[in-house]
Amino acid sequence: MRQANCRLPNQPTPVRRSLRLLPLPLSIAIALPALADEKPVNWNLCPATDALPAWAEAPPADPAQAAIRDQLPTEIEGDALTGTSTTPEYSGNVLMQRGDQFIGADSLRTDTDTGNYIAEGNIRYSDSRFRVSATRAEGNSQTDSHRISDIQYQLIDRRGNGSASSIDLQGAVGQVHDSTYTTCDPSQVVWRLDAPDIEFDNESGFGTARNAVLRVGKVPVLWAPYFKFPIDERRQTGLLYPKIGLSGRNGFDYAQPIYFNLAPNYDDTLTPQIMTERGVAIDNEFRWLYQRGRGQLDTMWMPDDKLRDRDRGRVDLSGYHNFNRTWQARSNISWVSDERYVEDFSSRIDNFNNSNLKSTVGLYGQGNNWRAGIMAEHYQLIDYTLTERALPYNREPRLYVNWDKPILPWLEAGIWAEAVRFSHDDVRLKNADYERTGVEQQMPGGSRVDIKPWLSMPLTGASWYVTPTVAWRHTEYQLDRALADNLGGDRSPSRSLPITTVDAGMFFDRETTIDGKPFLHTLEPRLFYLNVPYRDQSGMPLFDTRAFTFSWGQLFRDSRYTGPDRQNDANQLTMALSTRLIDQRTGREKLSASIGQIQYFEDSLVTLNNTEVPVEQGKSAWVADANWAITDRWTVGTTYQWNPSYKKEDLASLRATYLLPEDGIVNIGYRYRRNPRSGADQLEQADLSFLYPINPRWSVVGRYYYSLLDDKPLEIIGGVQWDSCCLAVRALARRYVRNREGDMDNSIQVEFVLKGLSSIGQNTDRTLSRAILGYNRDDLYLVPPSRSGVDSDDYDPNQIP
Repeated sequence: MRQANCRLPNQPTPVRRSLRLLPLPLSIAIALPALADEKPVNWNLCPATDALPAWAEAPPADPAQAAIRDQLPTEIEGDALTGTSTTPEYSGNVLMQRGDQFIGADSLRTDTDTGNYIAEGNIRYSDSRFRVSATRAEGNSQTDSHRISDIQYQLIDRRGNGSASSIDLQGAVGQVHDSTYTTCDPSQVVWRLDAPDIEFDNESGFGTARNAVLRVGKVPVLWAPYFKFPIDERRQTGLLYPKIGLSGRNGFDYAQPIYFNLAPNYDDTLTPQIMTERGVAIDNEFRWLYQRGRGQLDTMWMPDDKLRDRDRGRVDLSGYHNFNRTWQARSNISWVSDERYVEDFSSRIDNFNNSNLKSTVGLYGQGNNWRAGIMAEHYQLIDYTLTERALPYNREPRLYVNWDKPILPWLEAGIWAEAVRFSHDDVRLKNADYERTGVEQQMPGGSRVDIKPWLSMPLTGASWYVTPTVAWRHTEYQLDRALADNLGGDRSPSRSLPITTVDAGMFFDRETTIDGKPFLHTLEPRLFYLNVPYRDQSGMPLFDTRAFTFSWGQLFRDSRYTGPDRQNDANQLTMALSTRLIDQRTGREKLSASIGQIQYFEDSLVTLNNTEVPVEQGKSAWVADANWAITDRWTVGTTYQWNPSYKKEDLASLRATYLLPEDGIVNIGYRYRRNPRSGADQLEQADLSFLYPINPRWSVVGRYYYSLLDDKPLEIIGGVQWDSCCLAVRALARRYVRNREGDMDNSIQVEFVLKGLSSIGQNTDRTLSRAILGYNRDDLYLVPPSRSGVDSDDYDPNQIP
């Protein structure tokens, strides 16, 4: 007869201790995938089976029960209970349970005097994290020594299973013999990690594997004679997975990251690297974190680069510190050893554009109605074909304040103020071969103060708005003598003028039906009038000001220049019309289209310099923009600018996206731009990119980015992807323009993604995400970042609210 909840009075200790210690060896099962990728893994190709299915007698996985299991009693039951009070023997479907933990066996013999126990036959264990089966478990609860034989295990909270011939435990220290681990289904073991000998220490939180072998199929692809790894959530010092690549300029490229867990709040990753065509390099990443901030220091040093015959290096320092909820200090400082560094190592540095590297450090504040900051910006030349003359002026320092507040329901006021000291590196001249001559020319600078107070009267109704705004802009300088002499001799030029705008619009809408589907159709006319009197600004320098690229947004700005060194005169009216078709069931836009043009009532005399063509009385180019969701899979967008003066387009772009089944995608793009000054073609490019799934396992990827104007490719990518339940392989061939001279480079990238463990090889996902819009489907639906953060450039003084 089965005995339910049978307990031995005052003698539960041996059973309870054996129950508590049995899962300790399985910490190795948690350890092996501890370095898994953070990117979500696709398990769609995996059968819905487990190596060890759940047992009917076991309780459901419950993390809440796991948290309090030590406070709960152990309950034991079986078909028969024999023996004495000191040597009880359970037999026939022995079941033990405590909280989320469950143990089943055919028999269990214990000795409460010596502490010995033996469990035999169909041993089964499960809790909230994993399930285990074994043939025999024996040990001594008093000496805390245990041996478990013929083990199979299955992880519950993540895919993963494996086996071990035996595990020996002595307290918190243990040894695993002939262990395996994989995330594959038992019927399709594509890859497996084998280790004949693994030692682990639960108190220190790390394990050591010797002669570990990674096998893909039956082929060994990676051997580690000594491999140290964490077995819990604590970070541990040890080797990370290597990065392997091949390119025409670097040759065979092998990088081995070494992780150092220096303290709970800071760590370091040292990465020695060997490039057969270049030499040896050392990368280092040091990170720190504390209650009010964090930071990261990245460095790279390559002694004697064989390609350039010189030492190479870089430094990147980024971080922030929150003084309180209002003020924050931030830095982003970058330096490279030479002007060809970015050309050679562009994949390893992010804070650059085509010709310069910017470093910024500052203190920033933000309140309910204000933003302010004091900062410094410095630029370094990273284009060997140019001289320092092409660099922007350094802003050292820059102080800005922006304040705006509603005074009355129909009246708002604000002010923008900025003070900057501009400096510039001396220009080191070059000869025809881009070599330094040692001759330098000074670039004088100066200081500038720009103040722009404004008043605005927003008047609105249910279907209309009118917003008249008046502003006064005052800008003055204190120039270095050499710069002042070049501009006419006045060291303190200034400019003051009023700016008047009226922004008005209406909203019309109607409900309509298309193919039986309800839509809301809107018609939104808009007028924007701008009036600015002329002021002679020929004696003012150009520190940080350039002309905006003409676009839809430019139709509604109060200046066509990016900075205060120039404020154009204007007497103009923008007329624009927008329409939208909104699906009332989903709220998504089926169609949106806009068109607009500026009418110049007078010539605009202000220019950046003598080479800029003044804006003449008449009409600007027409600006049109349209986006159409043809179907749930097809979307098309286009932008077009037609210049009535030249009777030809200034700009034309077409972009089309088609979503294929199984997360496939095809992108087609065309871009054309004409130089508005010379009338010559400036660029004409075509772009095709795709991810095409052939079947659930195989897919091809590619990009063909071509300059029609130069009659040459800019980037060509071709590759294949193979996917399985637990392994993905990506192989890419890439040919791309690597510098301004149009030189081409070739590279081959191969990556093995061991799902649930890590990846080996180069980061092909980063390359494909950049080249193929929608390669990761979620990228198509990203929400633009919030503007609530403090950003030194998040306010445009040329755009009055």
